[in-house]
Amino acid sequence: MSEYRYTHCLNVSKEAVRLAQKYGCDAQRAAVAGILHDITKEVSKDEQLQIMNDSGIILDDIQKNTPKLWHGISGSAYIKDKLKITDEDILNAVRYHTTGRANMTLLEKIIFIADFTSEERTYSGVDTMRKLAEKSLEEAMLFGLKFTLKDLSKREMTIHPDALACYNEIVMLKITIERK
Repeated sequence: MSEYRYTHCLNVSKEAVRLAQKYGCDAQRAAVAGILHDITKEVSKDEQLQIMNDSGIILDDIQKNTPKLWHGISGSAYIKDKLKITDEDILNAVRYHTTGRANMTLLEKIIFIADFTSEERTYSGVDTMRKLAEKSLEEAMLFGLKFTLKDLSKREMTIHPDALACYNEIVMLKITIERK
């Protein structure tokens, strides 16, 4: 793991612990998921494919053609198979930290947001994302998803159905709340 990636993982873990304490999630599990979320990010594509294959994972068409999504999937498999971590919430937090998905747990949301807002992040909009994370995990997720969906569509890249399902679920929740 490069020095940059190691620093990023430490920062995500630190932010995940902070968010866990704020929102009532287990801080130790948040720390573990945060430190491990990019464990296979710098592993070669061939090795990632081998990890997924050895774990019996079958990629859908979008995943097959979007190697940037592989590290969440291969990372989750690696953590389960090699590190023997069996906590499904930690495994899913790592697996879905790039796309999100419908019905995310509190830990999954925290890792998704912590990855967007870790200390070294400097992208345009990160300060807004950080402020939203202080108010509502869902509002921060919606901002992050809109950022990602806009970027991917602008570059004519595929958007995984999990990301769309996550976005739609949050928007529907927001609509339901606004109607009350």
